[in-house]
Amino acid sequence: MAGIYIHIPFCKQACYYCDFHFSTSLKYKAEMLDAIIHEINLQKTYLAGESINTIYFGGGTPSLLDSGDVNRIIDQISQYYSISSDAEITLEANPDDLDQPKVQTLRNTPINRFSIGIQSFFDEDLFWMNRAHRSTEAEASVKRAQDAGFENITVDLIFGYPLLTDAKWKQNIDKVFALNVPHVSAYSMTVEPQTALATFIKKKVYAPLNEQQSAEQFLVLADAMQAKGFEHYEISNYAKPGHYSKHNTNYWRGVNYLGLGPSAHSYNGEARQWNLANNAKYIAAIEKKEIPAETEILTESNRLNEYVMTSLRTMWGLDLDKLETIAVGAKTQLLKPAAEFLEREWIKQVDNKLILTREGQLYADTIAAELFF
Repeated sequence: MAGIYIHIPFCKQACYYCDFHFSTSLKYKAEMLDAIIHEINLQKTYLAGESINTIYFGGGTPSLLDSGDVNRIIDQISQYYSISSDAEITLEANPDDLDQPKVQTLRNTPINRFSIGIQSFFDEDLFWMNRAHRSTEAEASVKRAQDAGFENITVDLIFGYPLLTDAKWKQNIDKVFALNVPHVSAYSMTVEPQTALATFIKKKVYAPLNEQQSAEQFLVLADAMQAKGFEHYEISNYAKPGHYSKHNTNYWRGVNYLGLGPSAHSYNGEARQWNLANNAKYIAAIEKKEIPAETEILTESNRLNEYVMTSLRTMWGLDLDKLETIAVGAKTQLLKPAAEFLEREWIKQVDNKLILTREGQLYADTIAAELFF
């Protein structure tokens, strides 16, 4: 099974913290959709022979698409790929886009999962982030989707920023529980270069982020989720049993996937490729029947390091035997630097797998870097 990701590079406005590729102008939306349709044709052999079990509309803001746009893209994919009958087909959405008419029309598409970017239920926080929606729309959008028959819903939250007191964070968590959604993605706020947030902090318009606050709020969330029966199956993701994101789990488990649209990445086990992050140049290249992508052939070390990085983020952990299938002797080599983290109890060894402890999850990137080959 393989996955397909479609990058829709448009947003109503720019969130201050976001460094994803997007445009706030919808002027060339029609041309972009035509280009994505044509890219599907150009990429028709990339996952040759594989069935598709996940399709993910990301961005940007894919909920700016109408049902006809969604159907057109999925129909084109089905021309060249076999889509599994139980495929997970996700649409990322902003709450303000999911009014009742929009939700109802999306019932007439193969979309069967929503990823709703709530981030916070407090208006002052949403304003601080420059989000397009308001708190009332956040709650209403989830309920509308549920009332329309969409049961497979995940919501996004952000923590670790100055306005978010511990009391407010607990209220956000409780609000999500009250909405009875089966999946939650929660991310620590980060300051990415070239974003408005980075500029505001540099100019002291906004207070800097606090790593200790972020760590404490991460632990509060993890404990609350566990108490409510959610499995912490990846550092930023929690799900009721059986409700993992199939698409993102494919990424962490090294399953092949095709990325369509500007800035989208693809992976086939041997190489990575990524499309140009420029809307005009992407459209122009596709019109010439060229795929505007760069490719990196993965070395043995690349494959080992990628497996270390992705597997450690999950509750399933790093399988030492799998390392040996990538490179003979890799298990012995990795266990040497891992000894320190086992002693600190940041990692635990269960059978032949290395799994991050709750404390170790706070240092996941540091641990992975130390274990790199």
